[in-house]
Amino acid sequence: MKEMGGDETDKIKDKGGVAKEGKDKIRLGFVVSEFHRDITYQMEILGREHASFLDAKVILTFYVPGVFDMPLAVKMLLELRDPDGNDAVDAVVTLGCVIEGATEHDEIVAQHAARKIMDLSLEYGKPVTLGVAGPGMTRQEAQERVDYAKRAVEAAVKMVKRIRSLK
Repeated sequence: MKEMGGDETDKIKDKGGVAKEGKDKIRLGFVVSEFHRDITYQMEILGREHASFLDAKVILTFYVPGVFDMPLAVKMLLELRDPDGNDAVDAVVTLGCVIEGATEHDEIVAQHAARKIMDLSLEYGKPVTLGVAGPGMTRQEAQERVDYAKRAVEAAVKMVKRIRSLK
């Protein structure tokens, strides 16, 4: 698994890279927001556990400063290729939360990020799931919704399986 972002700028930790998995093994890329990291860390752990339960593999995690920054990271993961020139990931899961502030900033961030994430899924013909809680919620409500990560992973795995069944 490779990790991009995190506390050290541009540091990449390689723990096997883009492994050559069997064709049936679903390869997921995670894009995780660092903003409200106490909450997104829990989301990431739940997402990884659920991926393993569903027999999918998280091969790459890209950390971004906030939800607004997710679309570029999603695009980069969708364009990645393995050493044989094949797509590196079958789907991308986004994980983050947008907590309500004193202005409508949270609504603008969530709306535009969600729209661009959906556009990228359509453009690349691959599932990109929205595991972003918010907008319009308190920190406590965000904490209560960390299970959105499991839902996003499950949706990604289901979509990959259903798309594969059409081919």
